[in-house]
Amino acid sequence: MADYDTHLARNAANHQPLTPLLFLERAAQVYPDNLAVVHGPTRRTYRELRRRCVRLAHALAKRGIGRGDTVAALLPNIPEMLECHYGVPMAGAVLNTINTRLDAATIAYILDHGEAKVVVADREFMPVLRLALVQAKARPLVIEVDDPLAPAAVQAETLGGIGYEALLHEGDEHFAWKLPADEWDAITLNYTSGTTGKPKGVVYHHRGAQLLAVGNVLSAGMGKHPVYLWTLPMFHCNGWCFPWTVTAQAGVHVCLRAVRGPDMWQLMGDEGVTHMCGAPIVMATLLATPEAEKRVLPTQVQFVVAGAPPPEAVLAAMQEAGFAVCHVYGLTEVYGPAVVNEWHAEWTARPVHEQAALMARQGVRYLALEGLDVMDSETMQPVSADGASLGEVMMRGNVVMKGYLKDAAATDAAFKGGWFHTGDLAVKHPDGYIQLKDRSKDIIISGGENISSIEVEDALYKHPAVAMVGVVARPDEKWGETPCAFVELKPGATATAEELIAFAKLHLAGFKVPRHIVFAEIPKTSTGKIQKHVLRSQAKEA
Repeated sequence: MADYDTHLARNAANHQPLTPLLFLERAAQVYPDNLAVVHGPTRRTYRELRRRCVRLAHALAKRGIGRGDTVAALLPNIPEMLECHYGVPMAGAVLNTINTRLDAATIAYILDHGEAKVVVADREFMPVLRLALVQAKARPLVIEVDDPLAPAAVQAETLGGIGYEALLHEGDEHFAWKLPADEWDAITLNYTSGTTGKPKGVVYHHRGAQLLAVGNVLSAGMGKHPVYLWTLPMFHCNGWCFPWTVTAQAGVHVCLRAVRGPDMWQLMGDEGVTHMCGAPIVMATLLATPEAEKRVLPTQVQFVVAGAPPPEAVLAAMQEAGFAVCHVYGLTEVYGPAVVNEWHAEWTARPVHEQAALMARQGVRYLALEGLDVMDSETMQPVSADGASLGEVMMRGNVVMKGYLKDAAATDAAFKGGWFHTGDLAVKHPDGYIQLKDRSKDIIISGGENISSIEVEDALYKHPAVAMVGVVARPDEKWGETPCAFVELKPGATATAEELIAFAKLHLAGFKVPRHIVFAEIPKTSTGKIQKHVLRSQAKEA
């Protein structure tokens, strides 16, 4: 038997930690003069992008930020957000991108739980950050981004922090930043809502970020020098790792502060966009744009969509408008998309209604994901591949999170039996493609954002007239789903739907507020547990 171990150990010559940070180094070396970033009149090459990222890393390091320190970012899809995805981990720190739609109390919790040492914030979000810092124990260094494309009304907002450009001037573009000592080192921290409504901190490592980014290249059919329109928030699972994916192919990052139909069409036409990602709401926004404001697309655009599968009419309209749709599925805990509806060429010849049915399936594992199955959560045995037997979606592999920050119990529960338990219920078809049927955690996905039904219920329970409340998803043509609240009032108490909605706005971020209130006796089991499956049926009928 040959000895494949003696004098064949790992060393610096044959083993280096995987990290997506080297994608920028390669792009800047091989294509230094290629366009890297577009933001209004701002156009930067890969040479310039790298310089700015390295300066950011050095400036942070000079201020004592290093391995294991958290740098939060409250930013829209602007160049500074992209730079944070490189500059922060180049300093050895961990980037925590915060959902800009969150309320002040939740932001305060995230800053405290993640122990943010620095927060980089756009002036548009200074008011909510000001309120958050009043409530938070954390006292991070505030770095203020003055984006010339920000609304004029907010450009004077300030918390007295240091300007982002001033910070970059503190850094040296020749700073010799170091690779992570271990590819298992944390690179980013993302908060996701759990069933309790309390955000959980999902920790990504360099290895997973690199592998998922490469997986995106393959699944999105991304060749050299793609032109990517930033319609997906970079705060959401680090933009599904596309800040690293696009750079790996030396592509163009076309930034976009806000998702608006005319702006998207103009940029697609002017910049020759080839790829974009988003929730179904982005599709709806594109299609709802007045014809006079649409543009003829110079090339077919690959649209990667997650969430609810596109309805037949939407799929047909997208194809007619010049888009190729790719349906993916994933969770924050697996770096974004880890399952893809791998499309077979022969399916395109089928009638549109059959294509829509095939696209409704979530699909098969990414090449970057080693294991995907639908299993009985108790026996941990795979269900029959008959398209009918229900089980829980399970995943395992290198693009599964490190775990939940400071939450050993939740981490152990998520990894029970050696698989990541998604909490999503699905069936497995004979060809191995999986299809979701329900969400066991009762999470509502609205416009691509997760909403905990329990968090919404807790807010409504604070109203003095509310005796019992059950919140479920109600189908919505624009947002995919919106919260619908079924309410029982206390004997003798009165309240209107408008009053409860206004009350909820005082306690919740705007996108979490119920759009519909139904006053009715809530169906319960013999033990008093709310029968949410009944409520879901009623919400759909309504």
